[in-house]
Formats: sequence, C-alpha cells, structure tokens
Amino acid sequence: MSMELGRREFCRAAGLGLLGASAAPAAPRYFGVHPFIESHPKAVFIRRTRVPDKADEAAKLREGLTLAREILAPRDTPGVPLTHRIVLKPNVCPVRSRYRPAIEVWGAATDPQFYDGLLQGLKELGLKKFYFAEANNQWGWNWRGFVDIHERHGVQMNESDRRERNFRESYEMNRVKVPDGVIFNRLPYYTPVAGPDTWMLNIAKWKSHGMCMSLAVKNEQGLVVRPYVRFCGGWPTVTGVPEWMKPDIHPRAESRVKEFFERHRKMGYSRYESKAELGPMRQEIWAHKTCDNMSVLRTGLSILEGIYGRDGDGFGRGDDYLTNLVMFSLDKFRLDLVGMYLGGHEPGNVNLFRIAKERGLTDTFNPWEVPVYEWLDGQAVPRKLSDFPRTPLKTYYLQMPGEPYFHLVNEPFDYDKIKA
Repeated sequence: MSMELGRREFCRAAGLGLLGASAAPAAPRYFGVHPFIESHPKAVFIRRTRVPDKADEAAKLREGLTLAREILAPRDTPGVPLTHRIVLKPNVCPVRSRYRPAIEVWGAATDPQFYDGLLQGLKELGLKKFYFAEANNQWGWNWRGFVDIHERHGVQMNESDRRERNFRESYEMNRVKVPDGVIFNRLPYYTPVAGPDTWMLNIAKWKSHGMCMSLAVKNEQGLVVRPYVRFCGGWPTVTGVPEWMKPDIHPRAESRVKEFFERHRKMGYSRYESKAELGPMRQEIWAHKTCDNMSVLRTGLSILEGIYGRDGDGFGRGDDYLTNLVMFSLDKFRLDLVGMYLGGHEPGNVNLFRIAKERGLTDTFNPWEVPVYEWLDGQAVPRKLSDFPRTPLKTYYLQMPGEPYFHLVNEPFDYDKIKA
C-alpha cells in the first residue's frame, strides 16, 4: 500500500468492499509517524484542540482518535513492524481530595478519554500487542478508569512491586547498562521496556511539579522498577541504598555530582541559594538520575496532553486550566523546552536542561532554537513560539526568600551569553 492511499481512505474503501480481490493491495506490515514529522526530528508540533469543557468525554476521546489518525499511518515499506510490542506511558498519577470535588484535581494525570482515543487509533493500524508500564500508585490506577481502558483494549499491565530476590533473578525486568552514567551503572525496567522489538508512546501531562514541570522526560521516570524509581529523594537514594542495589550505583556518584554542583553554583545560575525542601542539591541529583535514564530509553513519539493544564505541586494542590493544546515531537527534550516555556517558565533556569546539554543528551536548552509548527488538519504550518498563548502554570520549584510558594521560574536568561 502506498502512502498516497491514506489510512482513512483505505479503511473506508475496504469497509465498502470497493477493493476487489485482484486489486486489493497487500495488507500493510508496518506503521510509522507522519513523513513530515519523521523528516523534522528536532521540531515540535502543536495542535489546538476543540474541547468545550474538560468534563466532555466524547470531545476528548475524539481529539485523541483524530490525532492518532493524522500522525500515525500504516506502511507497506519498512517502518515499525506491526508485530512489535507497543509500550504505553501515560501519566496516571491518582489524586483524590477530601476538600475538593474529584474533577478539580483531574489535571494531575493524562486525560483518560484522550488516551483512550489514541489507543483506538493505534488499534486501527493493526497493532495487537500493547503494554502499560508504571512503577507508582498501582492502588489508584483505576480512579480515572485506566484499568478499565486497558482491559477493554487488551493492554497488559505490570505489577509494580518487586522483592530483593526478584532483582537477583531479574524477574520480569530488563536490566540495562547506563552508558557513562553519573549516578547509575545500570537501571532495571519493567518488561518489555527497553527490550527488543518494542516501540514506545509517551503521553505525558502538561502540569507543574516540584521539578518545575512534569513533562515528557520526567514521565518516563515511572518506567524504572521500584525502588530505583525514587529520583528526587536526595542523597539517601544514592549513598544510602541497600547493599543489593549498590553494584548498580556508580562508585564515584557522590563526588561526580558534587563536582557538577559546585561548577554550576560558581557559574551563577539562578536559584542555587534556595532553601526549599527540594533544594538545589536534590534537584541536581534528580537531573542526573533523569539524564542517566534518558541515555538508555528510546521513544517512538512523545506527546504532552494539555487539553487542560495544571499548576501547583503536581498532585492535590493547584488548579486546572482549559488550555486546549496538545504538543508532540520525536525529541523529548525539545518538546519539554516548548512545554516549559508555554507554561510561563524560562527553561534556562531549570537544572535539567542545562545538565542534559552538558552531558550530550540534547543540543540546546534554548526554546527559541526549536522549530515550531502548528498541526492543522493533518498538515504542519510553520509558526513562531510567540504565536501560541502562554499559560502561567505556577510551581514550587526552588522557591527563593520572599517569593510566593507557588511562583513562575521566569527570571531572564541570556542564552547567547550562557552556554552549558
């Protein structure tokens, strides 16, 4: 089947019996992302959605299904084989409050109806092997219906907890060497993550968090088997791990992190004098663990679901805003730069992006160096970052003296002068 015969046209013709036996093309054996997206791997694409209210389930499902149909298509030429295992990573953070209606804390997680629509679109391609992997909060996965969605679509779900003997036997996990890791020598992932014949779809939420914002890069932290997944716990999760974990921690982790930290502090980066609980050193440790993780994982496509965004702490404290934006890219770091900027923050002030560039995981931490396109009815239209609205999604990241607990990390950053 050629790319000229589009996905919907082929399905429609087949359903109407218009493809005779002699004329019918062979069933596709592959799929791939839209050719324009594939040929622009460093670009970020933004689609304005049309959801009138965040409680409108039909509208949100329709947006997910429409997006899948527009950016993913079957192929008869080499792409991703339809026999591959598809790893799905939404943000399923379950939040309930004794003081607020459930709908007021929905923004802590990827919208389940949008996710459901994406899954329906994936199944239309002919894919059959789906896997959901997550280290956290298994007790609350169905608060928003994710378990029901997975059961309906035949998605296999992992068990989050592991015992010490499970690590000795590598029970249902893939253990991967971290190339040039700063903190980790090796990381364990829930099967089939980081395994052969897999393709991963990252569907993160556009929301604020203690690490400024929790976007595509942080969302993949949840693929790491517990207790390795604890990235933001500071030194106890580096120097205080149990004996059976120590072989997977770099022997010079402590000294290497301190070397990075002192260099960054002397360079005058902002907020290194913060007295916040998730302070500068804990942010440094989190960023290096995250970079170790990113040096291992390969993602097929990353999406930021921002039909409604959220400010606050990433959990129960904060508010949702109907923002009607969905962002996607082949490049997770560049996607997060755009998401961070449109959330009202200046990415140069956030440790993660500068450290990722230092370590060669991205070639920029400047959002203005990222090509941006608006995705309109299946076509990419060149835009400027300033063409899209910014929504101030306040965070508690590295609060400074006299600053409100929830604030924007938007102090000016000279990208021309300061290059990591």
